[in-house]
Amino acid sequence: MGMRFGLLVPHFGEHANRRALLDGAVLAESFDFDSLWVRDHLVFEPHAEMEAANIVFFEALTTLSAIGAVTEKISLGTGSLVPFRHPVHLAISIATLTKLVGDRIILGFGAGTFDHEFELVDMGDLDRVELVRSNAEILRRLFTEDEVTYNDGVYSFENISIEPKPGESIPFWYCGATPRSARLAAEYADGWMPGRTTLLTIEKRVETMRELTAANGRAMPTVAVIPPTSIGESHDIAFDGLNVDGLLAWANKRGKWWVKPPSGEFATVEDIEGSLIAGDPEEVIEQVKRFQEAGVEHLVFDLRLTYERWFSSIELLGRHVLPAFT
Repeated sequence: MGMRFGLLVPHFGEHANRRALLDGAVLAESFDFDSLWVRDHLVFEPHAEMEAANIVFFEALTTLSAIGAVTEKISLGTGSLVPFRHPVHLAISIATLTKLVGDRIILGFGAGTFDHEFELVDMGDLDRVELVRSNAEILRRLFTEDEVTYNDGVYSFENISIEPKPGESIPFWYCGATPRSARLAAEYADGWMPGRTTLLTIEKRVETMRELTAANGRAMPTVAVIPPTSIGESHDIAFDGLNVDGLLAWANKRGKWWVKPPSGEFATVEDIEGSLIAGDPEEVIEQVKRFQEAGVEHLVFDLRLTYERWFSSIELLGRHVLPAFT
């Protein structure tokens, strides 16, 4: 199977609207993209280094339901769900979604970034990484068993069954760029998906996962990533208005778990290779090849930096970039 490609849809910020989501989803499917993805927040706070101060946020699973209603086969992914929902409620939501749109869900899960979202629902003192593990186990059991009894000190219930159940196994991907996230993906997940990170970091994490899965006898998780992307008909168009300084600031502020360049600081575009794809179609193709060489199997283009060019970007990627990897 060749490299797979997806898109993070504009369900947040100033460009979030019905036409962009639904017409964009149909257009993406017409160009044979493999997947469409959403983020997840309870109280959305835009990343100041990367996004305008606009708090519009369309809820993740509702958005996937709408997209699934206007498409037929493209996979629908969460990159990533955050564990502030009760897993039994989540199981019912996901199972219902599969019956409405088909068995094409990829369930990416992460521990989340913001404390305030968990404090809001009285979960601020819980280990969020362990909450991800709890969700993985509870969902797996509820999707395949009846009369499920469970107790892990946080969630406790007896003799719970849900119907309908998904017709096929739903892939569970662990999302995050930390060393721990890769280890946990190798331990119990079907995929590993950092949101944005560098190629050096991906290569290091892939090496670790291969060692761990060779030792524990599990299949190697699918390796995926969601890099910020700006594609234009020319190099200049792709870089016009692109806030590279903001991306570098974000890397230095939040990329503490990334593999650092020799200087120890992210100071140039080359230093954050992999956390940005930018250029004309030929340049983008060459950059995507580097992801492929690093072991990435599923690349999701995050076009949030240029959602004003959402439709033209889908066309450029679909007409020129995807065919190069068919």
